Amino acid sequence: MGSSSCSRASRRFVARFLVRFFVHGIASCLALQSASADDAPTRALDRVTVTGSRPSSIPVEIPTTIESITRDEIDTRINATDAEDVLKYFPSLNIRKRYIGDYDHAVLGSRASGTGNSARSLVYADGILLSNLLGNGATFTPRWGLVSPEEIERVDVLYGPYSAAYPGNSVGAVVEYVTRMPRETEAHVKLLGTTSHFHDVYASEGHYGTGGGSAAIGSRSGPVSWWVDVNRLDSEGQPLSFANRLVSTGVANGGGVPVTGAVFDQNPKNQNWWILGSTTQTHTTQDQAKGKIALDITPDMRLTYLFAVWRNDSVRSTTSYLRDANDKRVTGGRVAINGLTYALTPSDFAPTRGALEHVTHALTLKSDTKSTFDFSLAASLYDENKDEVRTPTVVVNSASTPGAGTITDMRGSGWSTLAARFVWRPDPASNVHVVEGGVQRDAFKLRTRVSATGNWLSDGPVAPVSRFDGDTDLTSLWLQDAWRFAPEWKAIVGARAERWTAHDGLIANASTAFGYAARRQQAISPKAAVGFTGFEGWELRGSYGHALRFPTVSELYQGAIVDNVIANNDPSLRPERSNTIEATVERSWARASARLTYFHELTHDALYSQTNVNVVPNVTNIQNVDRIRTNGLEFAGSSRGWPLSSIDFAASVTYADSKIVADAQFPAAIDKQQPRVPRWRGAAYVTWRATDAVSATLGARYSGKQYATLDNSDPNGASYTGFSPFLVFDARVRYRFDRHWTGSLGIDNFNDRTYWAFHPYPKRTFVAEVGYDL
Repeated sequence: MGSSSCSRASRRFVARFLVRFFVHGIASCLALQSASADDAPTRALDRVTVTGSRPSSIPVEIPTTIESITRDEIDTRINATDAEDVLKYFPSLNIRKRYIGDYDHAVLGSRASGTGNSARSLVYADGILLSNLLGNGATFTPRWGLVSPEEIERVDVLYGPYSAAYPGNSVGAVVEYVTRMPRETEAHVKLLGTTSHFHDVYASEGHYGTGGGSAAIGSRSGPVSWWVDVNRLDSEGQPLSFANRLVSTGVANGGGVPVTGAVFDQNPKNQNWWILGSTTQTHTTQDQAKGKIALDITPDMRLTYLFAVWRNDSVRSTTSYLRDANDKRVTGGRVAINGLTYALTPSDFAPTRGALEHVTHALTLKSDTKSTFDFSLAASLYDENKDEVRTPTVVVNSASTPGAGTITDMRGSGWSTLAARFVWRPDPASNVHVVEGGVQRDAFKLRTRVSATGNWLSDGPVAPVSRFDGDTDLTSLWLQDAWRFAPEWKAIVGARAERWTAHDGLIANASTAFGYAARRQQAISPKAAVGFTGFEGWELRGSYGHALRFPTVSELYQGAIVDNVIANNDPSLRPERSNTIEATVERSWARASARLTYFHELTHDALYSQTNVNVVPNVTNIQNVDRIRTNGLEFAGSSRGWPLSSIDFAASVTYADSKIVADAQFPAAIDKQQPRVPRWRGAAYVTWRATDAVSATLGARYSGKQYATLDNSDPNGASYTGFSPFLVFDARVRYRFDRHWTGSLGIDNFNDRTYWAFHPYPKRTFVAEVGYDL
């Protein structure tokens, strides 16, 4: 597979930048001395303070573990080609990012939630919900594209459902991006280039690259501040999927065209299969534009409006490995491999084209007097203004070959949020009590229409094929009180009352439509935490949280109609109910900290796709798994400037024993490991600040063995659709030429590890950046 024009341009950019970087940067580095210990910056170990100038979802009092990263730390340590990259070294987090610009599978996993459970975490940017809670799974990715790495001021991560301020989707983690708002005139420009050689994965090989750039400008005049940020990414990803046939399905003496090129392998269940070719090789072009304007009504009250648009055009190509006697590629018909016959279908090598345009609006009014009473009002709308995927239904030779096909149109889907919050401090001088509360409404709307078309490349819809509609709403009232009942003790007690509704559910095919009855459910989730700081430098914390994760629209309503009967979905699904406990001991020094956390989670009615073996015929769909129990330990430690003034480092290790302990509908899953939750995972980095201008970082990421199935029947992770353990290393060198120009070089996965999370991850990837700051 040859290099694309995008990757050639990226390699030229990298080569030119390498010359400039090493000539000007490394030579200067050798001439400079390390900073003294007295000049080394200290790290603030106190909890995060969110000011009124930064709209945020984070409450004032945080009854759980929180980890953070700042803009300077991101620039120094991380090859951040996407917003999700900044999370790569956080304890217990895992982003299933398959390639740069992965817009529909880069989901977040946490301590006791795998990357198949996207609805068990929450992602916000300036208080705006980015999590796609229309569904649960790999295709319901947080809308990372609405945040460019260059606009991030800091990122905070809260672990677990211990704050009453969040719904039960916080059971895994809450991620909050806080983006920049200027205090004076500033401007920034950045260019990015990457290149990667994909090899040793079946018969696929090629160079793939990325080119991108961003620009931002902002200023402040009196009470008005504004910010405009634009970003463009043009990325070629490696092949992600592979057409295949089990050897056992071949028919002897079945005829067909004799072909060569199929690759013999074993699938995750160690069954023999043929790999016939690669699919889902994605070329994506993404554009993002964001504008923010803020008015300081008073010195302590700010009104902020945000508008953002994200566009994506993608082409996903396929390549058949099969060749006939004339060395011509074969993509359809009946083929003979090693004496057995297999029938190829149009879907085996079907390319796709996607065109998306998503728009968001947000309005926030927030006071931050830190006196007796503060409040915030926030509203946001995320609208999938255009969301279209085109696929051929006949055999085509390339991504530009016309033919009949289908159009999947999700226009009209999206979500809206409305929230009012308050903070009441009866005695601001002592803060013996800090009472927080609010009311919140989150509404989600899914619209999916699949239509037939005469030409999948350009024609409009001509006939309906299927349709899925549905809405869910969650209205919540929450209250919590942080009570410092002794100088060394603080307790936080709260509760969240929720009313969930599901309505307007509809499933249809070309000739039949069925509606679903509306559903309503109410619940109360108690929360409690206590902390002790009576020993110098030590802190002890314990937290309890009950959480309900209600079914998403797609889990309830997406299925099929077979013989005029609804199949493959269950609109009566119960919500997940999790009881969680966290106990933490933390030690802080002037320049370092260490934390050990025990966590426990018992989830009833977990939502998973499984096979109900108690009915005939067996039914496979989203079902409630009776109980999943997780016990684990998480260690995290970090240092800045200790024991050496020029060295920063951090490391984390997580152990999670996560097992299915009851499953009446699929007993084979009992006592098996929860899918996509490894027993061991870890991350670490070390940064050498050679001078004020030069830094170098080495990072590592590790994950142990994972399974994709509830009964753990997929032991072979080193195969397509498998989940393999991995240990990969990253590197980054950053040099500030002067007060305006900065450059960096990096390598992700520089040990060139081949590893899988259903799809193959990227191989060794070189990253080059150059930026200008006014």
